[in-house]
Amino acid sequence: MSAVNPVELVGRYYAPDSKSYRILLEHGRLVADKALAAAARAARLGPDLDFIQSAAILHDIGIFLTDSPGLDCHGTEPYIRHGILGRAILDALGHPRHGLVCERHVGVGISAADIRRFNLPLPERDMLPISIEEEIICYADKFFSKNGGGESREKSVAEIVESLGRYGADKVERFMRWVERFE
Repeated sequence: MSAVNPVELVGRYYAPDSKSYRILLEHGRLVADKALAAAARAARLGPDLDFIQSAAILHDIGIFLTDSPGLDCHGTEPYIRHGILGRAILDALGHPRHGLVCERHVGVGISAADIRRFNLPLPERDMLPISIEEEIICYADKFFSKNGGGESREKSVAEIVESLGRYGADKVERFMRWVERFE
């Protein structure tokens, strides 16, 4: 498998002068920086730093297919599907490992039981981070929201916990295990 150039791949689907391109790359770079710092603190686990760098930038590549005008994305799909849409894109390009990051980063991962319980418009299967790299990227992603306002601010652990709480204590517990492992 050839090396992945995430910026080149993003440029295949996003006009370089578009707001969506800027939002996606800014968010991806913030997540990559946070993920690489977490990976350094978890070096004993042997995370693949090159993979984390590229996968963090690509984890939201599917947003252009969603109906998210605030992000300058004018597709037809619900936003919650951006992960599986990104996986389909990256799988088709021969990057299935990156595709799994797309699918498994939403929330703190989504289980088949969650899909049934919340009646989510997703295939009924577990989409939970499994590899150390997937966990690190999912963890880092929780600290940054994409927004069209142009200002990115790192959220606190308390803010993330409050946000996750409405989806169940198990989501908070999963995130807090990552905080213990990666902080």
